[in-house]
Amino acid sequence: MKETVLVTGASGYLGGRLCHALLNQGYHVKAFVRKTSNLSSLPPPTDGGATGGALELAYGDVTDYKSILEACAGCQLIFHAAAIVEPWLPDPSKLFTVNVGGLKNVIQACKETKTIQKIIYTSSFFALGSTDGYIADETQVHPGNHYSTEYERSKAMADKIALEAASEGLPIVPVYPGVIYGPGKVTNGNSVSQMLVERFNGRLPGYVGKGNDRFSFCHVDDVAQGHIDAVNKGRPGERYLLTGENMSFRDVFDLAAIITQTAKPRFVIPLFMVEVYGQLSVLGARITGKLPIVNPPSVDVLRHQWAYSCEKAKAELDYNPRSLKEGLTEMLPWTMNYVDPSCLANKGSNEGQGFVKGVVIYMVMDDLTVKPMSGFSSIALLKKLNVEELAALAAEGSKLG
Repeated sequence: MKETVLVTGASGYLGGRLCHALLNQGYHVKAFVRKTSNLSSLPPPTDGGATGGALELAYGDVTDYKSILEACAGCQLIFHAAAIVEPWLPDPSKLFTVNVGGLKNVIQACKETKTIQKIIYTSSFFALGSTDGYIADETQVHPGNHYSTEYERSKAMADKIALEAASEGLPIVPVYPGVIYGPGKVTNGNSVSQMLVERFNGRLPGYVGKGNDRFSFCHVDDVAQGHIDAVNKGRPGERYLLTGENMSFRDVFDLAAIITQTAKPRFVIPLFMVEVYGQLSVLGARITGKLPIVNPPSVDVLRHQWAYSCEKAKAELDYNPRSLKEGLTEMLPWTMNYVDPSCLANKGSNEGQGFVKGVVIYMVMDDLTVKPMSGFSSIALLKKLNVEELAALAAEGSKLG
């Protein structure tokens, strides 16, 4: 059997797939989870199988130093994937408690345990900052003059801590995934699946923005394997971007339509309109306690480009990301399990009604304080809009988006 490894964030989207991959490659995996964690993405605990791998659960929280220290006992490797991946929270301090404080605890536990040979730390492309108009590599340092989300700010802060620890001799290898997609939990950690589910269920009827966005899309299993390859091939203190093809969400929607043989979106939803809907969603979230899928910080992310090169990881880690078309072809049959078949059968009849109702209600409620749709009549918006009327409204408002 190979080394014993601790995986923090094991119940998360990436963490679960990482545990599967480690188990299949013969590692003894300690999956670090909370008592309240949803363990559906994890394989069942086992003492070993055909591959010789084994999985056990270690309960705790990265914000609880004692529990992380106890979990490190007997481990040679740590994959620190635990993080809150949310663009907006009612209390953003939680992002820093987990994403920054959790990393500090892992680093301290590593120093105290003495048996840890290497830490693979899951950072994020957000830690490097936006790349408006160019493709960046690992040499980019976040300028710190603008953060689209508090999540971005927390990951940039944690990145500095990881690199400082490496400069002091800690064997830590930071890896920076792009926009992760693939089968698995539909969460903000799997935003591509999330958006496609919304798209095919008719709640996201058009392209979001004009297609000027750029993201580096990477399949979750490629990212998991990149983490494992960093164990033997990654150099401590060196950054590795585990990214993929740089494309827009418009490209994602178009590819998804081609693969599923469904219609492409027929119009563009201006970003100002999406932001209005996001503000409404945030208002609702403060009442219901349910986090919104769309929110103003996530819209600000779409106003920037996040394009990166993974050539260093390819050269040093043998990282081999699949194309976006290949990855979506594998993912979409699974994604369609979350789609109401009637939405595909009746596509166009009620497409976008949920989105439009949200914008309409918001504009009537908040007409005194928000003016992104000045020039439009709130009275005109009171009527039920069909998809053609929404298209006309979006076209008229595109100058503002």
